[in-house]
Amino acid sequence: MRKILVFFLLAAFSSAIAQRPITLEDCFTYFKFYPESGGGFDLAPDGQHYFEKDDGRILEFVLATGEQSRVVLEKSELGDVSEWDEFTFSSDLSKVLLRTNTKPVYRHSVLADYWVFDLKTRKASLLYESGAVQFTAFSPDGDAVAFVSGNNLFYKDLVKGQITQITTDGAQNRIINGLPDWVYEEEFSPVTGESMVATRWSPDGSKIAFIRFDESKVKEFPLSWYTNDQYPGRTTFKYPKVGEANSIVSVHLYDLGEGRMQGQIMGLEANDYVPRINWANENQLIVSRLNRRQDTLELLRAMPERVMYDAEEGVNWIPARLLMQETNDAYVDIHDNLIFLKNSPQYIWTSEKSGFNHVWLYPLIPATPPLQLTSGNFDVTAFYGVNEKTGKFYYQAATPTPLERQIWEGDLKGAAPRLLTHERGTSDATFSPTFDTYTLSWSEANTPPVVTIRKLDGAIARTLTDNERVRKLRTEYGFVEKGFWKFQLADGTELNGWMLRPKNLEPGRKYPVLFDNYGGPGSQTVLDQYDGYLGSWHQMLVQKGIIVVSVDNRGTGARGQAFKKCTQLQLGKLETEDQIAAARYLGTLPYVDAGRIGIWGWSFGGYLSSSCILKGNTVFKMAMAVAPVTNWKWYDSAYTERYMHTTKDNAAGYEENSPVNFAGSLRGDNFLVCHGIADDNVHWQQTVEMIDALVKANKQFETYYYPNRNHGIYGDNATMHLFTKMTRFLEEKL
Repeated sequence: MRKILVFFLLAAFSSAIAQRPITLEDCFTYFKFYPESGGGFDLAPDGQHYFEKDDGRILEFVLATGEQSRVVLEKSELGDVSEWDEFTFSSDLSKVLLRTNTKPVYRHSVLADYWVFDLKTRKASLLYESGAVQFTAFSPDGDAVAFVSGNNLFYKDLVKGQITQITTDGAQNRIINGLPDWVYEEEFSPVTGESMVATRWSPDGSKIAFIRFDESKVKEFPLSWYTNDQYPGRTTFKYPKVGEANSIVSVHLYDLGEGRMQGQIMGLEANDYVPRINWANENQLIVSRLNRRQDTLELLRAMPERVMYDAEEGVNWIPARLLMQETNDAYVDIHDNLIFLKNSPQYIWTSEKSGFNHVWLYPLIPATPPLQLTSGNFDVTAFYGVNEKTGKFYYQAATPTPLERQIWEGDLKGAAPRLLTHERGTSDATFSPTFDTYTLSWSEANTPPVVTIRKLDGAIARTLTDNERVRKLRTEYGFVEKGFWKFQLADGTELNGWMLRPKNLEPGRKYPVLFDNYGGPGSQTVLDQYDGYLGSWHQMLVQKGIIVVSVDNRGTGARGQAFKKCTQLQLGKLETEDQIAAARYLGTLPYVDAGRIGIWGWSFGGYLSSSCILKGNTVFKMAMAVAPVTNWKWYDSAYTERYMHTTKDNAAGYEENSPVNFAGSLRGDNFLVCHGIADDNVHWQQTVEMIDALVKANKQFETYYYPNRNHGIYGDNATMHLFTKMTRFLEEKL
């Protein structure tokens, strides 16, 4: 490995000043250093106003000035409606859905009661009285709401007050209509944090398309709940693991005018995924079909005008024609950047087929070649939308370096793009529906977010927040500046890292180092972006004399698909090697104690820290793993098979890269494993099996379990409790 000097893109560390000690309560009870987001409001269709909840009311404000323009809904008008937590307007702003009595299901989904408030009659009515609702969607004209209850799909005619039940076969742990099953919700939901959508209205509101999940053959996983009763509670849910049966999915079309199911889309095989359904112009249903290995994605255009009746099965089959196919030697990423233009027979699509993720313009006539709209050795990391009136589209790119994000304006005819944001660091945007203004959130590693409303010429119309409070606290508490560094692997591959170190390094003193890592496919921790959550804990550790670093190993994102997909079929191998190499490199620096290097991580980061303490036992002194995967064969089918295929096809890849198989390599008693017992994502099984392997190998370790907590380990002091333990463990072991 060729070593190069650490360098910092930021200013040198400032001289010592008086500083207040940071406490765990500051970080995880009071969240004292957490910045304001500034945005997050609901934009009105006119692009000039926005809506916000305020003490049970809905208020409208002028976007450019922040002045209140009207009260949309008074709390006193709601009558029997209990306290609500979320609102959704119909497209014409004539009605609003209010969500109450919300209970979480999985990461993105909830059960709740919904009320419809008519802004003309000023009356509220309960959407559905016979049970909790898990999904709602207004029709395009706002006169109906589609919803799911009890795994069945319904719609309510808001004019007549009439409810129509579309499906009747929904049953828990068997049939789901119009909602994603567990693995779809976890693995195919958008990066925005919203749940994957399995029910969509046609553009004219005459039809509803939905996905049906038959999970009857999917094996169940049990969860235990401890609630001070004599016996623990027990629930089960369908969780497909590697090589096991997935839900069999089918796509159906319901015709509201005819009041019947129009048909089922042809062309789907039992092992296919359907990660998306979309509507194009003129009520054309587009179905995304992904094979189980996830290396071939196809867009199918349904042709309901050619319905074929199968008398033997009693099914109306709707043929589908191939619109587009994309293949990849590793896997095809799922995204939500499919936009059908209204004024021309074309659609927007993003793809990595050039080697980097770029924007393409495809024709609806497949014989015509597509046009690549963006190009270069960088990834497009977000697509914000297209303004057909001007022929411009808007996107975020990992430019000018993979550590940064800029906002660009592109041209549908292929003209040169225009840079909208010139600030160094990370910019993210939300464009108004009219695309004449956008809300820009900008930050860099040592500057909390500044959120502004800007015009397309760059002029700032309004500053929503500059987080001056957090800036002052950083000075008051003596926050050190985060610096960036690089080093090269033996093969010349350059890796990026960040570092936080004490302000005044004492001459001759060597400091311990803690790696904070994640490292999973397409992820990125080394960003020139403010960290408002764990960043304060990192600063607290620096005050205790610990250097904190992070390194983006091979397999992480924003550097093209070759860098991201080189870990295919050996998930964890190169990632572990790279973290070990980074630790060895840091150990050569004059101020680093090479014998006191530790590592920690959560989820994939917990997997990686476990692997590093075992395979890198001569380099890493200690490790902490929270909710770790310890063998990929125990994780879900969609995620794991995407990168590893199955154990049958890739037995060596699984065995050679699972920490549970290397328990005997642990040295000392410097390994802490923490897990939520009710983790529906990375099951407690992963940690239990790891512990069993360590016991069999006669290795000492420490564990913390969190009853009734899921993958996030939060609620009722759990977060504070966890980080208290980890901080003490660091002080004792590092």
